[in-house]
Amino acid sequence: MAGGMFERLEQLRERHEELTRQASDPEIIAQPGRSRVVLRELGSLAKIVRAYRDYQGVVKELEDARGLARVETDKELRAMAEEETGRLETRRHAMLDQLVQMVADEEEGLSGRNVIMEIRAGEGGDEAALFARDLYDMYRRYCERQGWKTETLDFSPTELGGLREVTFAVNGADAWRKLRFESGGHRVQRVPETEQQGRIHTSACTVAVLPEAEETEVELRPEDLEMQACRAGGPGGQNVNKTSSAVRLTHKPSGIVVRCQEESSQYKNRIRAEKILRAKLFEMIFEKRKRERDQSRKSQIGSGGRHERIRTYNFPQNRVTDHRINFEVKDLENVIKGDLDAIVTALLEADRKRFLEGENGRSG
Repeated sequence: MAGGMFERLEQLRERHEELTRQASDPEIIAQPGRSRVVLRELGSLAKIVRAYRDYQGVVKELEDARGLARVETDKELRAMAEEETGRLETRRHAMLDQLVQMVADEEEGLSGRNVIMEIRAGEGGDEAALFARDLYDMYRRYCERQGWKTETLDFSPTELGGLREVTFAVNGADAWRKLRFESGGHRVQRVPETEQQGRIHTSACTVAVLPEAEETEVELRPEDLEMQACRAGGPGGQNVNKTSSAVRLTHKPSGIVVRCQEESSQYKNRIRAEKILRAKLFEMIFEKRKRERDQSRKSQIGSGGRHERIRTYNFPQNRVTDHRINFEVKDLENVIKGDLDAIVTALLEADRKRFLEGENGRSG
């Protein structure tokens, strides 16, 4: 195994020791926000450090067993030592596979994060908006299967029941790890219900997956924010277009604009808008960090950019294709119902292989 991964494991072990010291520091304990960040990262690293120590223990046992097999003169005892060597070697390989996966996931530095997802209708008019609704329902069902909690933060519906855009939070273990590859362009090919000639139309949506940020990680200074109260838009609803409860928040330094209208209270919408804005700003920091990392290895499956077409949902052929890894699932109906396991597993495995290739390249 490439030395690079074990160098990274040593770094993570040292970071775990540092965080353990911080977790008992009265100064940090007195700051709830900062303390939450420390404890979350500590909890994430604890699993890796524990697995690393277990691995080192097995390696030591394996070395002892091999040494015994080499020097033992008694045939029966040597045979036992050789048998133990084989058992420990099998266990070492299994533990190494687990470590590789854990380090590959931790490379992003966002393990254990909740996420905020955005879905926006693109080319295709009403059909694109209906596809956006389908994607939203698909992800919510997938989250239910995973035992994750979802919370709608903002949405903009159309007269035909579609969605121009929707923003929602996903809270749960492994949310970032399993959803991070969903960012990008999603394309649908099907015959719209309004199509009289039976022609297949192609429409598109963009999906963004943002790691949720703590207040202590991204400071929103009052002088950098401009808030406008406006009336909620959309078809129907008791309070729609009657009260100015919707919030439009502009971050002046970056130019990022966030709108939130889900709640009937302007204050609650402001809190939600700040949550979305904080995630967007954190994503900018995260993307910069990624660009500054070692360019000799690409552990990501594509860039995850919104303009990158990543997946096609072909209804006539009952097929879903992920173009980044050339992976197909010929069961579109169940995928749309939230069964994304095969696709997510394939993406994680491809990322793990790229990670290993990069590590081997760095050690060669």
